[in-house]
Amino acid sequence: MGIGIVKDLVGPVAGILDKFVEDKDQRAQLAHEIATMADNHAQELSLAQIELAKVEAGGNWLQRSWRPMIGHICWIGLAYNVVVSPFLGIWLPVPEIQSDLLYPVLLGMLGMSGIRGYEKVKGKAGG
Repeated sequence: MGIGIVKDLVGPVAGILDKFVEDKDQRAQLAHEIATMADNHAQELSLAQIELAKVEAGGNWLQRSWRPMIGHICWIGLAYNVVVSPFLGIWLPVPEIQSDLLYPVLLGMLGMSGIRGYEKVKGKAGG
């Protein structure tokens, strides 16, 4: 549930408390708990993100850097094929990178990162 939605619900729920809770100390305590619910939720999300970042930062250098390295190679090759080569090709004969190798790797990485992200959200990531 989004934090904004929780904050939007605080006012109406606090108004309903007036009708159902007669003890004003208990009503004030419940209203305070409801009002701090969104902040507590945001803090829990931040702490979960910090823990995920710690797990992802673990491991050796190769485990942390092989995906970004291949990603950079792919976007440089894509930029060369799509932007640099056509413009330089007007004046100079330039070689073209074989896109039949580049695009499957790039699209596969994008798809796998989506699957990996889904696994991490569901708590099924293997490492």
